[in-house]
Amino acid sequence: MIEAHQLTRRFGAFTAVAGVSFSVPEGEIVGMLGPNGAGKTTTIRMITGFLPPTSGRVTLGGRDLFGDSVAIRREIGYLPENVALYPELRVEEYLTWRGRLEGLDRAAIRRRLAEVVDRCLLGEVRRQVIGTLSKGFRQRVGLAAAILHDPRVLVLDEPTVGLDPKQIIAIRELIRELGREHTLLVSTHILPEVELLCRRVLIIDRGRIVAHGTPAELREQWHGALGVTVELERAVEGAGESLAALPGVDGVRAESEDGRRFALACAKGSDPRAEVFRLAAARGWTLVELSASRASLEDVFVRLTTRDAGEAPAAPVAEVA
Repeated sequence: MIEAHQLTRRFGAFTAVAGVSFSVPEGEIVGMLGPNGAGKTTTIRMITGFLPPTSGRVTLGGRDLFGDSVAIRREIGYLPENVALYPELRVEEYLTWRGRLEGLDRAAIRRRLAEVVDRCLLGEVRRQVIGTLSKGFRQRVGLAAAILHDPRVLVLDEPTVGLDPKQIIAIRELIRELGREHTLLVSTHILPEVELLCRRVLIIDRGRIVAHGTPAELREQWHGALGVTVELERAVEGAGESLAALPGVDGVRAESEDGRRFALACAKGSDPRAEVFRLAAARGWTLVELSASRASLEDVFVRLTTRDAGEAPAAPVAEVA
């Protein structure tokens, strides 16, 4: 649907985005995840045609964005991080004006205005002055404006930034609903947002894509091994050594000073919990806890985007299908 081909953007001597390539297939919600200053917003602005790339190109359905910019941009709905609203206008006045900018006729504006007001839950404030709205309602007005012309692609830049927890839940539900009918690219630095909303994830750092895949694939690729926690009812001499000798266990770390709780580092593909249970039964140990966990997307994100001063960036991913 929408593709970036070797996008690069420089501001003087500073390179904000360096050779980024990826695609967002039709009907998917794809998340772009990265720390502040990673190049997400610059990439989003190039994808939506608001900022020309220094080199590279953007295509939508095979058509070059900057070759027929006006026509193609009509197929893109864009919610910027800071929504540009006119605070002195009423909600329906602003949306009517946006409809005219998008080239909709009067009948289409009336029809679409009713639809987006209902979908974005703006009915109670449709005649209210925008400057008096809460941040959550202003975000909804921005989303309503982005979908007013019924675009094929929606690009959302930090859609829940600055909202309170209740507002975040409402906006996420709306994004999830929009994903059933539109292709979505969502840029964020909020990790739970990605896991809750997105089928695939692009991790960008210092202007380069350093990993991509589903959240499950990223966890498996970067931290595939299982972690097992074992807690005994009482301390047992030599328990750590016995656990370390089990097949599939690469190492054991004591997690309590009283010698009752252990963290087992496992070989990739191994799950020694059954062996731990059999060992405990054979030795007469009482297990208080026997649990397993895999690394979270947060662990993957921190590993890929955190490094000591002077350390080279993670190797970029050359092409993202």
